Parts: sequence; C-alpha cells; structure tokens
Amino acid sequence: MRATPLLLSLLILPLTLFAGETPAPEGAKVYFIDLKDGDTVKVPFLIRCGLTEQMGIAPALADWPDTGHFHIILDDEPPKPNKAVPKQHIHLNFGQTEKTVNLTKGQHTLQLVLGDYSHIPHDPPVMSERITITVE
Repeated sequence: MRATPLLLSLLILPLTLFAGETPAPEGAKVYFIDLKDGDTVKVPFLIRCGLTEQMGIAPALADWPDTGHFHIILDDEPPKPNKAVPKQHIHLNFGQTEKTVNLTKGQHTLQLVLGDYSHIPHDPPVMSERITITVE
C-alpha cells in the first residue's frame, strides 16, 4: 500500500500538536567538551558534546521525560523557538554525543542545541553559547 499525503499528514499530526512544549529542567546546560571560542583546529576534528546531570540523552522520537538529543548548528543562528532544527545542521538522532567533522578552511561558528523527540528545542531552550573556531 502506498502512503498518500493525507495518510502521512495524519501520522505526523500528533507530533506537530505537541511539539515545542517539552519542558527542560531548571539549570540544564549543554557545552562543548574539547572546544572553546577562538580555538584553531585541523580537519578532521572531533566535536564532543556535554550535558549537565539535570537531563539525559535519548534518540529522536523517544518521548522520555527530561531527555533530548544533540544538534550541531554550523555557521547559522540558533533555531527558532517551536520550530524543528533544520535538516542542514548535524542531527545526532541516535543519541550520539560526538561527531567527527570535516569543515572547509577558515572561520566557522558552532553551537549545540538539545532537541526533544521531534527535533524542537525544549522550553526553555537548552543550548550552548555560539563559538567561533578557525580551521587550518
């Protein structure tokens, strides 16, 4: 049986009705473990993501309390509240906490954003400061 647009919209509708309202515990923070603003790196390099103990990691689509999964925002502003993190960014959907990346030479900005089961930032958003790195 081939899925019709109507059938697909009915399957997605429950996610959109509840998206963007996933609460984040007070004090939850994400951070870069081995990178800091102003660092110079050589490619490929490893981005390791940290999360304070108020929350845990879960894969996308797992609607578990006080959990989320990482997104690495490259050379862009943070996502809008109540909107899914766009696909052009790095989604660590399976609950990964690190990613090896190959970026072009020059300056790049990086930011970590924790997304809920539907890739939408929590309320309040759990995100790192945006840092600038130089790739040699």
